[in-house]
Amino acid sequence: MKKFTSVHDAGEVQPLVRHAIEIKNGSGAPNIGKGKTLGLFFMNPSLRTRLSTQKAAYNLGMDVISMNLNQDGWKIEFDHGTIMDGDSQEHIKDAVKVMSSYCDVIGVRTFASLENKEKDYNEEILNAFVQYSEAPVISLESATRHPLQSLADLVTIEELKISKPKVVVSWAPHPKSLPQAVPNSFLEWISHTDAEVVLTHPEGYGLSPTFTEGISITHNQKEAFKDADVIYVKSWSSFEKYGENNGEFRDWVINEEKMRLTNEAHFMHCLPIRRNVIATDGVIDESMIYTQAKNREYAAQAVLEKIVKGL
Repeated sequence: MKKFTSVHDAGEVQPLVRHAIEIKNGSGAPNIGKGKTLGLFFMNPSLRTRLSTQKAAYNLGMDVISMNLNQDGWKIEFDHGTIMDGDSQEHIKDAVKVMSSYCDVIGVRTFASLENKEKDYNEEILNAFVQYSEAPVISLESATRHPLQSLADLVTIEELKISKPKVVVSWAPHPKSLPQAVPNSFLEWISHTDAEVVLTHPEGYGLSPTFTEGISITHNQKEAFKDADVIYVKSWSSFEKYGENNGEFRDWVINEEKMRLTNEAHFMHCLPIRRNVIATDGVIDESMIYTQAKNREYAAQAVLEKIVKGL
């Protein structure tokens, strides 16, 4: 594996999912990363991604360098051919070449601007890392995808041992405009399983057709929940009216009444979650979000192991 930025870099999905479960159950290659260095570079806040990826690297014997680029580094210029006489001190080409010279593998976390759809969906920042890095690049979330999260999500669902589960991806309200990366990525990965997938959201909050092709979509949340085995919840802003979140549809919160419509479904969320806004305390406290979060470690370890083996 030369890079890990989407499901398209993963090869066969199910063997990777199974290997992550094997690692969780005690297998894996604990010394394969000895003498190797993983660099983690963050351009927005991170808790689970940062900690789980560091822990996964340590499990393999790797050393880890971690840096908050927006806080600890020089302001970076991304445009090509620009005359850098403004407030940007370092070009992305120079920064990435230097960072990757210190590391055997690089992980980078970027975020959608939610202002320029074309720039976000062209993944200009992530692709600059891939282009200029001398080391393999892992996406720790980008403007449009979150592949490590999605792999952990598939591990979590696989552990339920439900044959052909009905998985509902539901929009939920949020006081802020959030990117579409998590639902985009989850839909991309879950399509490689035998799950029946239903996407439900209010009108005006559709996702990019790139990620919803072949997915059953409904604006009736309660109808979607009927007989579901897994409810995967996330808030996102509008793709059509890019970045818009008008604060409506507060009744889309996930509560116990809606969960009773399901087939005793398992509630999933990538975290952090705003309690009693996205879902009620009663739903969250009976969910599997902590198992899902723990599985981030094993997903990251499976990916790192595969990359290190190719070095």
